[in-house]
This record gives sequence, structure tokens and C-alpha cells, in this order.
Amino acid sequence: MNLSVSGHHLEVTPALRSYVESKIARVKRHFDHVIDAHVILTADKLRQKAEVTLHVRGKDLHCESEEDDLYAAIDLLADKLDRQVLKYKDKLYDKRS
Repeated sequence: MNLSVSGHHLEVTPALRSYVESKIARVKRHFDHVIDAHVILTADKLRQKAEVTLHVRGKDLHCESEEDDLYAAIDLLADKLDRQVLKYKDKLYDKRS
């Protein structure tokens, strides 16, 4: 899986990059057909935003979250993305049956 992390109005530090990599790696446990992921981290004055576009075989999944803390936004993003991937996987395997 190719993972690209970019920042909008903030510097992406190695610690932040490794945190995102560890959270997005959870998706790989559930679904092996992930092609690549593009994560955008945004810092505004009061809100921190994290969004991801995940390219899987046959579909693109998009998810975003906003919190006061960037690490909390990444956690929430990982949870949302995990649910979306599981839902997509269930639909994919239901069609095959």
C-alpha cells in the first residue's frame, strides 16, 4: 500500500507521519486489496482536520474528521475509515455469493 501524507498550513513531522502510518495500517488487517491512500492534514485556528482518500480495487473511499486536537482527528478518521472498509468488504463478498 502506498501512503502519502501531506499538510495544509502545517509541517508534517516524522512523528506525525509515523502516527498516521500506524493508524492507517489497521485497514490493511481487514482488507488486503488497498492500492494507495492519500492523507491530508489541515490546521486552522481552532479546528484540526484530517481527511483520507483510500483507493481500493473497484472503488475510492473518502473520509474526513475534525477535532480540536490533530491526533484525536486522526484517531476518529481511522475509526471511520475502518467502518467504511468493513462495510465495503461485506458488500463485495455478498455479491460473490
